[in-house]
Amino acid sequence: MSNTDKVKNLIELREKTKLGGGEKRIEAQYKKGKHTARERIDILLDEGSFEEYDMFVQHRSHDFGMENEQYLGDGVVTGHGTIDGRVVYIFAQDFTVFGGSLSETHAKKICKIMDQALKVGAPVIGINDSGGARIQEGVNSLAAYAEIFQRNIMASGVIPQLSAIFGPCAGGAVYSPALTDLVIMSDKTSYMFVTGPKVTKTVTGEVISTEDLGGAHVHASKSGVAHFVAEDEEEGLLIIRKLISYLPQNNLEDPVITECFDPIDRLDDDLNEIIPDNPAHPYNIKDVIFSIVDDSEFLEIHRDFARNIIVGFAKFNGRPTGIVANQPNYLAGVLDIDASRKAARFVRFCDAFNVPIVTLVDVPGFLPGSAQEYGGIIIHGAKLLFAYGEATVPKITVTLRKSYGGAHDVMGSKQLRGDLNYAWPTAEIAVMGPKGAIEVLEGKKIAEIEDVEERQKYIDAKEEEYREKFANPYEAAKYGYIDDVIEPRNTRFRIIRALQTMSTKKEMNPPKKHPNIPL
Repeated sequence: MSNTDKVKNLIELREKTKLGGGEKRIEAQYKKGKHTARERIDILLDEGSFEEYDMFVQHRSHDFGMENEQYLGDGVVTGHGTIDGRVVYIFAQDFTVFGGSLSETHAKKICKIMDQALKVGAPVIGINDSGGARIQEGVNSLAAYAEIFQRNIMASGVIPQLSAIFGPCAGGAVYSPALTDLVIMSDKTSYMFVTGPKVTKTVTGEVISTEDLGGAHVHASKSGVAHFVAEDEEEGLLIIRKLISYLPQNNLEDPVITECFDPIDRLDDDLNEIIPDNPAHPYNIKDVIFSIVDDSEFLEIHRDFARNIIVGFAKFNGRPTGIVANQPNYLAGVLDIDASRKAARFVRFCDAFNVPIVTLVDVPGFLPGSAQEYGGIIIHGAKLLFAYGEATVPKITVTLRKSYGGAHDVMGSKQLRGDLNYAWPTAEIAVMGPKGAIEVLEGKKIAEIEDVEERQKYIDAKEEEYREKFANPYEAAKYGYIDDVIEPRNTRFRIIRALQTMSTKKEMNPPKKHPNIPL
């Protein structure tokens, strides 16, 4: 074969590889509203930046007639490229080849790019679309999954790991995305579960559909496994691009600061009036967030899960920042099991990748009741407490209204190494609200007053007395627990100034193998 023929053969092999499992199977993908693996990569990465690895890899199985069915690439496309000029490593499973099932060689391709990503310090993005383990390879397939899991664990907190679920992801396959930092699912075309509907019915008798058992909205609203639900794959890939813009390449770098044209001293007079006069009335904390961040851009994470707390990314004068905020218009912003888990993981994620944290506080306490106690609210609440206390990134806390009891401590308080703690003049920082406090402090006296009207007058007077003495920010400021009481409309400027001041912060935790967070 001449050199010309060899080059021609190479070109033909490349074109054959790009067809995956063939045109009929590609057409089947399209009918399901799904893209091919390479199309997904092309949408995600900067144009022309993708460098593919292991295009000619083939499986090594000789059982069940597998030796007679070979496809170049073995069901996964791997390599690296750039997003906004920054290097990322990527793998995209190809459902047109053996249903995207994972073989020994398929896994080796994934492990290779994960190993390289760790060496060079770049994010890893996995696009999952797989029927699970390749049964024909038996235990080799299971071992291959474990090889990936081990790398997920070693990379955790070192390089960002993002997972897109754009098709089936079941059985052992679910644990790799679960070990990564953020999970994006596509609506109606993706699902995740450890055990499918058929086995569920056989074992438990429960009849349930694939969508109701492990669909995108189930994991976004009930389990919390999915951080985002995208309407389609294009939106999911754009979310990944946006997420990368808020994150550094690795744990030794800081997030990229971009140019900002939104004035840092922009005032919003509406903030001075946003807190209702009646402390029982709700308002939308997102109105505050949109008002103070750059260009009103806020990328919310876990939007449909534990809606009593808000977490997500924004920028302050071009500086990527994580925001944690109680949401008064959902369960009054109370902290419960799911809210504690959601916020704790986000705080730890930000801390791992040097993203400063801004906390907006309006929390009446922890949710009471046997369901919460039996579910372990003590342990789950301690996770959030632990996360804030462990974090060494700059932490700026602004108390807007209520900050009661143990929930005050948990939400980025000065005693958990909050760097700068501000309060609005509407802040109420106390052990508990006036009503509950008076019931405890004056309960005996109240019981002695027989006349109903007199009793209520006494209660109202004592509540007002308590409110004036404790339900304001100046008592906490008197002790230095609040660094300053600020005008609400000036919040953006004060946060930006605080983040600039703390940008050179250096704080170290005691040497240890690893902490024992209450799981």
